[in-house]
Amino acid sequence: MTWNPLPPPEVSRLFAGTPWLLAGGFALELAVGRSWRSHGDIDVLLLRRDQLAVQRALTGWEWWAADPPGTLRPWRPGELLPAAVHDIWCRPGPDEPWRVQVMLDESSGPDWTSRRNPGLRRSVESLRHTGPSGIPYLAPEVQLFYKAADPRLKDHDDFTHVLPVLTTGQRGWLRSAIAETYGTTPWPDL
Repeated sequence: MTWNPLPPPEVSRLFAGTPWLLAGGFALELAVGRSWRSHGDIDVLLLRRDQLAVQRALTGWEWWAADPPGTLRPWRPGELLPAAVHDIWCRPGPDEPWRVQVMLDESSGPDWTSRRNPGLRRSVESLRHTGPSGIPYLAPEVQLFYKAADPRLKDHDDFTHVLPVLTTGQRGWLRSAIAETYGTTPWPDL
C-alpha cells in the first residue's frame, strides 16, 4: 500500500472547522520548530466522539477503518466505529495513494482519556498546541507517551530531538504517565 502524505498546510486546509490536531512525527517537528526526518505518513488526531467530522472534511474520499489486528475495510458513511478501531486510512480515490491517517482517541466530557490507561486523563484543551503556522498539534509529551509503548528507531530519534524543548512540567507528566502505564521508560534520560 503506497503512501504519499499530504503536507501539513494541506491537511490544515481540509480539516479547517474540525476539532483536529496534527499528531505523530510532524507534530513533534512543530513543537521543536524544525524538521529532522522524512515521514512515511501524516497523522491527524480526533476524539472518537468527533469521528464523523472526517467524512465531512474529506467528502468524496475513500475512508478505510483499520480493524484489529490490521485489516482494512471500507468505512461506511455515517457508521460509528467500534472502540477497537483507532485508525482510519484516507485517500482521494481507489487508484490513489493513501494521503492521511486519522487516529481516534477517547474522551469523557472535557477530558481526554488514554486508551492504554483509562485512569490517565487531561483536559482536551491541554492537548492542543499551535505552531507559528497556525496548525494545531498534539502536545509533544502526549505524543511521546504514545511512542514509548513500543519505540522504534525513529521514536528514539524523535525523543532525542524533543527532550530539550520540554518544560519541567511536561517531562514530569511524561515520566509519570509512562511509569503508570508501561512500568518502565525506554528513555532513561527523561
